[in-house]
Amino acid sequence: MPLTASRPSLLAAVLAAILLLPPAATEAQAAADTPAGFAAVNALGQNGTTGGADGRTVTATNADQFLEYIDSLEPLIIQVPGTIAITSKQGVRPNKTIVGVGASGHITGGGLDFYRSYNVIVRNLRFTDAEDDAVNIGQNSHHIWIDHNTFSGAVDGSVDVVRGADYVTVSWNHFDHSDKSMLISHSDGAGGTDIGHLKVTIHHNFFDHSRQRHPRIRFGEPVHIYNNYFLGNELYGVASTENAGAVVEGNYFENVPHPLHSAGGYADSGPGRAVQRNNVFVNSGTPEVAGTVTEPRTYYAYTLDAPQTVPSAVRAGAGVGKIG
Repeated sequence: MPLTASRPSLLAAVLAAILLLPPAATEAQAAADTPAGFAAVNALGQNGTTGGADGRTVTATNADQFLEYIDSLEPLIIQVPGTIAITSKQGVRPNKTIVGVGASGHITGGGLDFYRSYNVIVRNLRFTDAEDDAVNIGQNSHHIWIDHNTFSGAVDGSVDVVRGADYVTVSWNHFDHSDKSMLISHSDGAGGTDIGHLKVTIHHNFFDHSRQRHPRIRFGEPVHIYNNYFLGNELYGVASTENAGAVVEGNYFENVPHPLHSAGGYADSGPGRAVQRNNVFVNSGTPEVAGTVTEPRTYYAYTLDAPQTVPSAVRAGAGVGKIG
């Protein structure tokens, strides 16, 4: 009898605990805290991208602390609660999470540089007025996740992926009236280092009146560009050149005169390959497609949002201060 009497009480307690959980506290939250796309792929001895999850949590309140932490050899979660003014491009060693606190984390004047680095997460930061690149992922760096940041005012690229880098995801960022948003491979002469590399996923970003390079690609394949909102991009949306392979799907292009270059090349760069499907074009030009491209599903599974929902979802979710 005591056993029978205890079962309803135990069941009631379990149900009460479940009902008290916050909404979407399981699958949705886990998905928000881990990358999709290439940064999640197990490769090059790295099991996805976890950043500094195995290390201490520290807080950088000034530039000296920040530079010391990003140059440390140990895994670290580096919290940025305010404005950090730096110069040039500062190197980030492996196994780091650099994350803004609330909506106030801010890097200004300089940027972050990845040189043979790996397993790094950069989230929830505002980058302004970098004197060169805001984020430069280069020299065979891999498993880098750039997520929920806002970029404006960089003299050169906001996020560049170059010199044999690989397994990168750029997601839920706001490129706010930037000029050169994203370059994938830095030169028409870089085939020796870049062919077979530069696998990049670009999803749910807001290219908000940014002028060009969303991205401009050489050599990389596949570069997977999905569920992004392109608005008022003056020069072009995506350019696939120098035999790069881009899959462009489920995006929303609004007031973009040249959504996609490929077969004709771009500027001095030769033709690339591009597949486009299930995109929406509003007051925009005709996309240029060419050839076939390795399917991203060769490497990872993914789910597309309906392109009609992309503007509202991306406006609501992209950029600093929106990771919950």
